[in-house]
Amino acid sequence: MSKQSESSKKYESYFGNFIKDKSSGKLQLYALFPLAIFIMWTSYYTVPSDSVAVVQRFGKYLRQIPPGLHFKIPLGVDTATIVPVKRQLKQEFGFITPGGNDDSQSPRLRDSKQETQMVTGDLNAALVEWVVQYRISNPVKFLFEVRNPKETLRYVSESVMREVVGDRTVDEVITIGRQEIESEALVKMQRLSTKYEMGISIDQVQLKNINPPRPVQDSFNEVNQAQQEKEKLINQARRDYNKVIPLAEGEKDQRIREADGYRLKRINEAEGDVFRFNALLAEYIKAPKVTRRRIYIETLQEVLPKIRSKFIIDKQADNLLKLLNISSLPIKEIDHEKI
Repeated sequence: MSKQSESSKKYESYFGNFIKDKSSGKLQLYALFPLAIFIMWTSYYTVPSDSVAVVQRFGKYLRQIPPGLHFKIPLGVDTATIVPVKRQLKQEFGFITPGGNDDSQSPRLRDSKQETQMVTGDLNAALVEWVVQYRISNPVKFLFEVRNPKETLRYVSESVMREVVGDRTVDEVITIGRQEIESEALVKMQRLSTKYEMGISIDQVQLKNINPPRPVQDSFNEVNQAQQEKEKLINQARRDYNKVIPLAEGEKDQRIREADGYRLKRINEAEGDVFRFNALLAEYIKAPKVTRRRIYIETLQEVLPKIRSKFIIDKQADNLLKLLNISSLPIKEIDHEKI
């Protein structure tokens, strides 16, 4: 009995140690499984089509990665920063668009009114609202050359706009100088962005609402309405001018052409009459008596049908007889031989 109990105890101890070793291995495997999942999860990343990824290894710049699915060394060895280089970004000054995803797109509430208050060149005040649209042209400079490039761009934009507005009168800022202000501000903002190596390309500067301060806003609105009414009347006058003057020019040209045509007609008729008279004179010289009688008869044939009331005078009786309704009678041919 003693030998059997000793062997059974040895068997039980060996079997128990085996079970303990196996359970501890499973626990280690279960502990390594989440770590493996975490390593796999942090070893790949996706770059959108409008962006690039800037990869750093232990904080040092390594390379740029194009759009698509890519892998990196996990556990914080490699870090990838997504930079939207093909997306047009914007910053608003003086107003806030609700629903914006970018924190630097709209100003802070305490700064929205202050950044619009500007002094013009004629020492008047104006409230200027504008938008700057830009793109990230160099991701490396954008991330590493300037501590906060978007905030720096806000300062640069505000400084440039105050400079440009300060060189013009309040009337130019509010009315006719908007396009010139936008163009000049764009050039200066891009020049400073290049100088500071911000990695930003300015696409457009667009002025929005430009208003005078509230105490004088009504007076400025009246002046603006008067100027608009002036421009309206000038445009109406130009429209009427363009409508009447070409018509008068056309009528003038038509009258001139009619006069020229009438002149040519009279000249041609006169020349024809001269030619006909010369031909008639030549025939008259050949036979004066016959030509005179023919002219007399042709003249009567032309004149008598046009006469409505006819009077026949008898020279011997010395009286005047009026024949009624003689115009309704048919005109008979005159016998040339009896005349």
